[in-house]
Amino acid sequence: MPDLLVKPTGSAGKVHDITPESATTPLSPDWGYVGFGLFRLAPGEVAAEATGDREVILVLIEGKAEITAAGQDWGEMGDRMDVFEKTPPHCLYVPNGQEWTATATTACTLAVCSAPGRSGHGARRLGPEGITLTARGKGTNTRYINNIAMEDADVADSLLVTEVFTPNGNWSSYPSHRHDEDDFPRITYLEETYYHRLDRPGAWGVQRVYTEDGSLDECMAVQNGDVVLVPRGHHPCAAPYGFEMYYLNVMAGPRRNWRFIPDPASAWIMERDA
Repeated sequence: MPDLLVKPTGSAGKVHDITPESATTPLSPDWGYVGFGLFRLAPGEVAAEATGDREVILVLIEGKAEITAAGQDWGEMGDRMDVFEKTPPHCLYVPNGQEWTATATTACTLAVCSAPGRSGHGARRLGPEGITLTARGKGTNTRYINNIAMEDADVADSLLVTEVFTPNGNWSSYPSHRHDEDDFPRITYLEETYYHRLDRPGAWGVQRVYTEDGSLDECMAVQNGDVVLVPRGHHPCAAPYGFEMYYLNVMAGPRRNWRFIPDPASAWIMERDA
């Protein structure tokens, strides 16, 4: 199995626990920012963690949970029972140096997106208010975005988080682009994780992570619940005809800006479709 493809460890409890330590592999030797956890909870089950020196965005992928965090009771959050409903997610930002607890009130899938925190922001709800499903791209490059915490919203110290729905037969994170150099405003260094979901049993998609010089070139078949690590390079993905793809993106790096450079081989598509 490629080092960049992370399978869930089971079907219940904490099934993903990606940290800078666990993500550091021969293919991603410098990983140091993004963390990603995922809990699958039955009604009444509890997930609880301390944020330590990291900030966290909790994303209710599916289901509902009672949330307490940063000394506050946030009540029951979540109303999307199937991620492919495409309704805006309920999310909560929790700064570093705090604790959070989620008690599932229905079957619940809870994502824990993390990155270094600097005590620059207080706990707050992120969505569903203010999140609108928005089309991006043209033709078979069309996909639909729920922006949770991108650069235009000053809601986090490091984290950039978004959801993407890719219709069957379409491409996403395409035309190919990279954000692997710290040279703002030309380009920014951002590590990235993709948490993938597919809409049918046995469905699969494809993601390629590659550099122009060929020093990194991994093409992976992704299945429901898989996570792909993107330490550098271009990272397009595709949903075969008949299978719809969802992914939750988490990005972080030295600065909270998303600037990228297209692959010269496909830059003409961006120019044409601008």
